[in-house]
Amino acid sequence: MAQKVLISVVGPTAIGKTKLAIALAQHFEAQILSADSRQFYMEMQIGTAVPSKEELITVPHHFIQHKSIHDTYSVGDFERDALKVLEQLFQVGDTAIMVGGSGFYSDAVVYGLDHFPETAAGVRDNLNERYRADGIEVLQNQLKELDPEYYESVDLNNPHRLVRALEVCISSGRPYSSFLNLPKIPRPFKCVTVGITAEREIIYDRINLRVDKMMKEGLLNEVKALVAYKDKNALQTVGYRELFRYLDGSIDLDFAVEEIKKNSRRFAKRQLTWLKKNNEILWVDYQDDLETIVVQIEARLK
Repeated sequence: MAQKVLISVVGPTAIGKTKLAIALAQHFEAQILSADSRQFYMEMQIGTAVPSKEELITVPHHFIQHKSIHDTYSVGDFERDALKVLEQLFQVGDTAIMVGGSGFYSDAVVYGLDHFPETAAGVRDNLNERYRADGIEVLQNQLKELDPEYYESVDLNNPHRLVRALEVCISSGRPYSSFLNLPKIPRPFKCVTVGITAEREIIYDRINLRVDKMMKEGLLNEVKALVAYKDKNALQTVGYRELFRYLDGSIDLDFAVEEIKKNSRRFAKRQLTWLKKNNEILWVDYQDDLETIVVQIEARLK
């Protein structure tokens, strides 16, 4: 039986993951699974850099806008669903491609989820109440004190992630990060993770250009249509949160756009911090051609 292979394409936001994933899918005659948790939601398109209609037609994609912001969809749900899709794809082919900037979701498929202890009753409710009363900075500061390692890699603007980590820290008396990356059940396929990188200045320039492009494409109108749902967890993300502040009169539009760029750059830095901990990643330059990358993937598989 031929070896089954999952090629996972990772890297910071705006680095060109979608382009490479499609090129690899065409080369290996494979289909693509999106592991970008922001692209799961049908109401969010411009601000999440969903692949264009032309790109989606070029190669079959899975987990693109398949959920609503009103749905609850966890990383555990994604792990389960992605493994089912991979099982189906491997019945008809030997290779599948996964792509996304959500390292937690990619790792869930490649390595399996970490298991955490039971949490004490009421802790989550108390943390959520503190967040509503005092804002996200209180949670950020507490996490920095209780788990400085996870603080360096988590999306600090995602209250759901902060509350979950603090809930485990407080209930167990141990850092959330101490439960991460423990031995997992082996997968029935081999995985090569390809990380795209570039000099920091180039990454930041690409992010700034992408934000400008999103605004020209109508991101503000997309956000206006979602104002009534701004408290939904799916919308607690860069690009939406800043424009909600503009729409409620807290900041002006130019400042909001600059905040999107700044927070996107910070997010990219955290993505790289997460990825650099994985010694198994095959790093390639954002300008490397497909042939060069394929040769490196095939060498890794041997």
